[in-house]
Amino acid sequence: MFGTLIKKLVGSKNDRDLRALAATVRRINALEPELTGLSDDELAGRTPAFRARLDQGESLNDLLPEAFAVVREGSRRVMRMRHFDVQLIGGMVLHHGKIAEMKTGEGKTLVATLPVYLNALAGKGVHVVTVNDYLARRDAEWMGRLYRFLGLSVGVVVHGVADAQRKEAYNADITYGTNSEFGFDYLRDNMKFSLEDRAQRDLNYAIVDEVDSILIDEARTPLIISGPAEQSTDKYYQVNKIIPFLEADTHYTTEEKTKSALLTEEGVAKVEELLSVDNLYDLANLSTLHHVQQALKAHKMFHRDTDYVVRGGQVMIVDEFTGRVMEGRRWSDGLHQAVEAKEGVTIANENQTLASITYQNYFRMYEKLAGMTGTAETEAPEFAKIYDLDVVAIPPNVPVARIDNPDLVYKTEREKFEAIADEILTCHQNGQPVLVGTVTIEKSERLSQLLKRRGIKHNVLNAKFHEKEAEIVAQAGRAGAVTIATNMAGRGTDILLGGNPEFLFKKRLEKKADMPQEEQDQLLAEFREHCRLEHEQVLAAGGLHIIGTERHESRRIDNQLRGRAGRQGDPGSSRFYLGLDDPLMRIFGSERIAGLMERMGMEDGVPIEHRMVTRAIENAQKKVEAYHFEMRKHLLEFDDVMNQQREIIYRQRRQILGGEGLEETIIDMIEQALAQLVDTHCPDEKYQEEWNIAALKESLAAQFNIDFDRAGIDFSSAGKEAVLTLCKEAIDGAYHERIQRFGPDMGRYIERLVLLRNVDTLWKDHLLAMDHLKEGIGLRGYGQKNPLTEYKREGYELFEQMMARIQADVVEQLFRVQVALEAAAPVEDLAPAYAARMVFSHAQPTPVGAPEPEEPAAAPRQAPARAEDKTGRNDPCPCGSGKKYKKCHGVDE
Repeated sequence: MFGTLIKKLVGSKNDRDLRALAATVRRINALEPELTGLSDDELAGRTPAFRARLDQGESLNDLLPEAFAVVREGSRRVMRMRHFDVQLIGGMVLHHGKIAEMKTGEGKTLVATLPVYLNALAGKGVHVVTVNDYLARRDAEWMGRLYRFLGLSVGVVVHGVADAQRKEAYNADITYGTNSEFGFDYLRDNMKFSLEDRAQRDLNYAIVDEVDSILIDEARTPLIISGPAEQSTDKYYQVNKIIPFLEADTHYTTEEKTKSALLTEEGVAKVEELLSVDNLYDLANLSTLHHVQQALKAHKMFHRDTDYVVRGGQVMIVDEFTGRVMEGRRWSDGLHQAVEAKEGVTIANENQTLASITYQNYFRMYEKLAGMTGTAETEAPEFAKIYDLDVVAIPPNVPVARIDNPDLVYKTEREKFEAIADEILTCHQNGQPVLVGTVTIEKSERLSQLLKRRGIKHNVLNAKFHEKEAEIVAQAGRAGAVTIATNMAGRGTDILLGGNPEFLFKKRLEKKADMPQEEQDQLLAEFREHCRLEHEQVLAAGGLHIIGTERHESRRIDNQLRGRAGRQGDPGSSRFYLGLDDPLMRIFGSERIAGLMERMGMEDGVPIEHRMVTRAIENAQKKVEAYHFEMRKHLLEFDDVMNQQREIIYRQRRQILGGEGLEETIIDMIEQALAQLVDTHCPDEKYQEEWNIAALKESLAAQFNIDFDRAGIDFSSAGKEAVLTLCKEAIDGAYHERIQRFGPDMGRYIERLVLLRNVDTLWKDHLLAMDHLKEGIGLRGYGQKNPLTEYKREGYELFEQMMARIQADVVEQLFRVQVALEAAAPVEDLAPAYAARMVFSHAQPTPVGAPEPEEPAAAPRQAPARAEDKTGRNDPCPCGSGKKYKKCHGVDE
C-alpha cells in the first residue's frame, strides 16, 4: 500500500527515468534551427569536429545533444524521416546501456541510428545485432546511406562473407550482422594461427535488435564449433598392433605412481622402424608420437576389470574410489580410444567440441550493451539479473488504439480451427486484413487447407525465406488480405495498412528494369495514391485483425503477435482461440475447464469466453516462464565455469600469437617441470640416502633428452637445492644451444608452433572431458551432492591436469623436436586436420546454423627455410642426446 502511494506521488522508476531524459530532448530540439541552415558538407563536417573534441577530452555524454541533433537533421535530408521526441528518448536509453521497449511500428531501426552514430565517433567500433541475414543486409543498406552521408563507414557480416571482407567489415565504424555470426567469429578468431588473421576488434558497444529473442529465447542453446575427434580411427588400430613388439625397460619405462609410460631412445628407434617413420620427433609426426604414448599407457598402465570393464562392446571406466562403473564418462587425450583399440571394440569417432560459448557470456564481454524490442517488460527481472540491463518502456508517439478481445476456449482442436476459419472468412468479406499466428509449421499448413476449401486466397509464411517473408508481411495490411505465419515470421518488417507502395513499386520494377525515370516517378506516385485510398478502406473496416491459434508458453511471444496491429495509433484488434488439447491448456489443467463447460451444458462448437479464463492462462504462462528462466540461469551457472577456463586459454593463446614473453613462458615451464621431477624422486620427507637418483636421471633423460651420466654430472653427494641447480644449469645450457642451432627466428617460430599445437589439442580434449563430466553430473544429486559444486570442483581438477599436461608435453617436444631446415614444412600442413571440417551449430543435438566462411582462413606465414652446416660424424649429435652424431642420428650415413 505504502509503495502504491509513493508511486502515485513521484511516479514509477520508468516515469522518473523518462522525466530525466526530457530535459535533454529540449536541448536537442533547440539546436534544430541552426542545423537546418547548414549545407550538406557543413553538416557532414560536424563528424570530424566531434572526433577532435573527443581527442581533447570531452566525453560522449558531452556530445550527445549535438550529435543526436546532427543525426536527426541528416535523416531528414537523406531518408525523408525526422526522429520524433520519443525516438530521441529511445536513443538516449540505448546510449546509456539499457533496453528500450518500444511498441511495434515506433521506428526502432531509426532510433538506433542516434546512439550508433554517437558511439561510432570514438572509433572503437559499434555492432548492430539483428535476428537474420535479411534484416542485417537491409538495415546496413538502408541506414548506411545516413551514416555514409555523415562520414562514417559501414560493414555487414552475414553468412557467406569471406574472411578478407569479414575483417574489413569489423574494421568499419559500424558493423551490422546476426547474433550467430558475431558469436561464431569470436570463436573462430580464437582458433586462428596468426593475430593478423583475426577478424574482430575488442568488443566495444553492441545494440541488439529484438533483444528478447536473442538474449532470452536463444540463450538455452550455446554456439558450438565442432569437428571430428580424430581424422580416422585407423591410427589407433595401427599403433595398437606394434605395442606387443616393445619390451619393458629396453623400449619403455613406466611410472606406476603417475600411470605414465615413456619411450626410451631404443624404444623411439624401434617405433620408427615398426611404423616406417623417419623421425618420430619431427613436427609432422608429433601426433603419431602421442598415439604411441597413449597406446603404451593403455596396454601397460590400465587394466581390464580394474580400471575399466568391457560391456556390450563398450569400454566403461571404473571409479577407483567406489569401484562403480561410470557410465557415459570417457578418458581424454585419446586414451579412451587407445583402450578401445586394445580391447578390439569399435572406436567411437565422435564429433568433438572445438569451441563453445553461450550468448549470455558472449554479449557480457561487450564494454557496453543495449537492446531494443517491442516486448521486454515481462522478462525485465531476467535482463537485470543476468545481463545487468534495465528495461525502460518508451511511450508510443500516438496512443495504442488496438482492442484486445478475451480468449475463446473450445473443446477440441477441430472445433477451434473451424471457428478460426469462419472468423477469417467474415473479416475477408468485410475487407479487413487478417494476420494469423501459429506456433508450428504443421498447424499453419493445416489451417491453410481449411481456407483453401473455403476458397479464401491467402499467403503462408514459415520463417524460412526471409526476403520473400518481408515482401509478404509488408503487404499483409492490404484490404481483405489473409496471412498465416508462424509467430516469429516476418519480424522486423512493418505491416502498413493499405499496403506498402515502395514494395509494390519495387516488384513492378523487377519485371521492367529498363523503365525510364519519368515513368518510374509516375508509377510510384500511382502506387502511393492507391495505397492511400486502400488505407482509408482498411481503417473503416477496423484495421488489422490478429488471430492467435493457441497461446505460446511465453506471454511475450503472444504480445509480439498482438503488437503487429495498432501501429502508430491505427485501429486494430486481436483474439486468441484455444482448444482444451493445446499444450499450454494441458499444463494449466484443462479438466477443470472441461468440467465447467459440461456443467454449463455447453454444446460442441460453442466456446467459453471469460476474463477469468484469460487470467488463469496467463498465470500458467508465468509458471512456464519461471521454469525456463531457471533453466537458462542453470545453463549460465555451468557455462560460467567453462567461461573462466576459456578466458585463461584464449588469453594465453593471444600471448603466444603475439610473442609476448614467449621465452619467459618456456623457461618457466621448464623450471616447473624440473621442480616436479625433483620433488617426485627426491621428496623432502625422505632422507637423501633414500632418494631414487637413478629414476630421476631416467625421468630427466625422458623429459629433457639429456644423458646426465654422459655429461659427467654427479648427484650422489648433492643436496636437493644443489640437484636442482645442477639440473637447471645443464637443461638451460642444452635448451639455449638448441635455439642457437636453429637460429633465433626459427627457434621462436618452433616455440610458438609447439605451444599452439599443444594448447589447441589439449583444450579440445579438455572440452570433450568437460562435456562428458556435465552429462553425468546431474546424477550426483541422488547422492545428496550439489551437481554444480561437484562440476566446479572436478572441472577445476580437469583444468589443472590439462595445464600440467600442456607444460609437460611442450617441454618434452621442444627438447626432442627435429626440423629439416633445408625444407621447412609449410605451417598450413602442420595445422590441425580438423580445421577444414568444422561444424558450426547453435544447438546441442544437431549441427546447424553457421557454416565456415567460403574463403578459408589464411594460414600462418611459412617459416623461412634455413641452411645449416653439416654435422661432423664425431661431433655431438644435434638432438642433444650427448652421443656422437655417427652413433645417434647419423648411424645410417
